[in-house]
Amino acid sequence: MPDFTAAEAAQVLADNFAPWVLALGIRVDTIATDAATLRIPADPRLCRVGGIMCGQSLASGADTAMVIALAVAQRGLKPLTTVDMSINFMRPIAGTDAVLDARVMRLGKSLAFCTCEIRSGEGGKPAAFATGTYAILA
Repeated sequence: MPDFTAAEAAQVLADNFAPWVLALGIRVDTIATDAATLRIPADPRLCRVGGIMCGQSLASGADTAMVIALAVAQRGLKPLTTVDMSINFMRPIAGTDAVLDARVMRLGKSLAFCTCEIRSGEGGKPAAFATGTYAILA
């Protein structure tokens, strides 16, 4: 089977996520065998006081990035659901994109485990770190 491409990952995003998730403007930057890097563009509508990107946007982005990483690892999106997700916020992201680096840590037959590190588009130390467990339904 040919490698799954970033364009295919972007199509999975466009075809399968709720309109409110798509309204975040998330886009696929790059993919690897078991990973995906997505980006939430800086947008004042996603910010709270002080121009800080809100945690709800980052948490939704992390969940989305981990699902896209799973789609890449599986060479297409298979039915799944989030069982558990945890996120730790370490520093704010303000005035710049959020870059979400998601990786599949273990892909089993019925469960998958992923991580997502979120950084400022300017680089530097992580701003947030998420873990997710997904039930594979088919």
